[in-house]
Amino acid sequence: MTLATSPVFDQWMAAALDEARLALPSGDVPVGALVIDALGNVISAAHNERELKQDPTAHAEVLAIQRAAEAWHSWQLPNTTLVVTLEPCVLCAGAILAARIPRVIFGAWDEKAGAAGSVHDLLRDRRLNHQVEVIGGVEADATGAVLREFFAERRES
Repeated sequence: MTLATSPVFDQWMAAALDEARLALPSGDVPVGALVIDALGNVISAAHNERELKQDPTAHAEVLAIQRAAEAWHSWQLPNTTLVVTLEPCVLCAGAILAARIPRVIFGAWDEKAGAAGSVHDLLRDRRLNHQVEVIGGVEADATGAVLREFFAERRES
């Protein structure tokens, strides 16, 4: 796990966090994701839409990857970075690997379903045909706070 951080990573995570908050009105878990090109430009952005679409695959990462692939007219996304506010799950790790995304930067760790180093480490599994550079814990306090607030409100309701 690369624990490097930089001001640009913090900026990207702030933008992903803004995207995550867009999930709140529909009752979706506030997770946001961006696909960034090699020059640092945002290709696509998405937030969770599982509740909104009643689609179990409408995770922020999957939607951001789909939108980036559509923008690039290619299922392969080399020379990109996926920035996401929560450690990707197994479903999202599979999409990341399938799209050949070389780097993932995430915020909060997911100790229950994470697939980028906490529960599983699919993104760096040497048995697979593609491995991903993983940078976790970027702005973890801020990204984790949004999730904790969301679930605390759910428990109170």
